This record gives sequence, structure tokens and C-alpha cells, in this order.
Amino acid sequence: MSIKTATAILVHGAWAGEAAWAKVVRLLQHNDINVVTATLPLSSLADDTAALDQALAQIEEPVVLAGHAYAGAVIASTQSAKVQGLVYIAGIAPDQGETVADVFYRHEHDAKVPRLAPDGDGWIRLPQEAFAAAFAQHATPEEQQALAATQPPISPASITVAVGAPLWKRVPSWYLLAEQDYMIPQQTQRFMAERMQAHVRAYPVDHVPQVTAPALVANLIADAIKHGQR
Repeated sequence: MSIKTATAILVHGAWAGEAAWAKVVRLLQHNDINVVTATLPLSSLADDTAALDQALAQIEEPVVLAGHAYAGAVIASTQSAKVQGLVYIAGIAPDQGETVADVFYRHEHDAKVPRLAPDGDGWIRLPQEAFAAAFAQHATPEEQQALAATQPPISPASITVAVGAPLWKRVPSWYLLAEQDYMIPQQTQRFMAERMQAHVRAYPVDHVPQVTAPALVANLIADAIKHGQR
């Protein structure tokens, strides 16, 4: 009897939305991997987890979840039994009782990172110049402009609520550690990855390797899927 290949669900974080996965989607599809993207409202961790659960409800098991940055907290918050692996792309991985902000600020950030605070509407946005300076410094100017124009802002309610027991304690995880990430220092990434006992791959990439180094991201997701077929 053949073992069913898992579907990859790609989950965006703050400031780089669903479209930022486009290159990775094409690479995975080229390798005959079923892949879908999920859209998060970024209005609260509970809302974001509910949105992911809705996406999971449309997919037959098994599933591998890939989360970028903040979405790392979301993919570990679902309780779906369909999930057989978690892939973190420079992802945030709080433990039970921690908030996203707790781990995000664990180590000092580079001076290039702008001060993050909600605007008059209560949402945290990045200034346009931050995409070239700190968020996606390896991207082309056109890609940086597109990211800035389409950025999904995030609510403080998404990053200031303690998480429950994370799924990474029950299923295997993989971690792409971005060594030239200004948004989440590599020391923070390594701490989280080692705490999860994740399969770690470190590369000299920026905060959005799904845009600037998509083959590395696609390969890691493919490896997580192959692991589940053994």
C-alpha cells in the first residue's frame, strides 16, 4: 500500500503576506507536492489559529505546516491531528506560557530594525524604508517595493498573549535559520530551534528567504514531507 504524500500548507507572518510564498509554491508544485497557502487576519493569535484550522479542514491528512516568522506561533497552536510536521522559516516558537513578544525580544535587535509600535488604527506596520534596510535586504528593489505595498500589518493582540502547549512538543520540526536576519536575531532563532530539537539548517539569508532564497525553503519543506513517508 502506498503512503500518501502530505500536503504542504504555507502560512505567512506579519509584513510578508500570502503572495510572498509564490516562488516556493511553484518549486513545490514542480516537484509534484500538493501545496496551498493560508491567509491569516493577524488580528489575534486566536483568530489566526482559527483561520489556520479552517484551512486545515479543507485538506485531507496528512499535512506539513510551514510558518514564516510570527506564523511559527500559529502553526504550533493548532491541535489538528492531521499535522505530521512543522517547518519554521525564521520562525517564532514560544513555549507554553510565553508570548511571541517574549521570544522576539529575547536578544537585542540590530539598529537597522525600526521601532515597532501600533499606529493610530492599532496596527503595527513597517515603514517602507525598512524593507530594504532590515526586512528583505537581499531582495530586488522591485520585490522590496512590492512587499512594502502589500504588507499585512499585525495587531498587538497577536503577539502579547501567552500560548498554550505547542504542537512542536508532539510532532517533529524543521528550522531554517536565517543567519543574516535583522528582524529576528540568529541567536534567538538558534535558541528556539534547539529548544524544539528541530532539524536545523542555517544559511546566510535575510528575513524572507521564501522571496530571496526560495529553493532553500522548498527543499526544507520537501524534506519534512519525505520524512513523514518513511
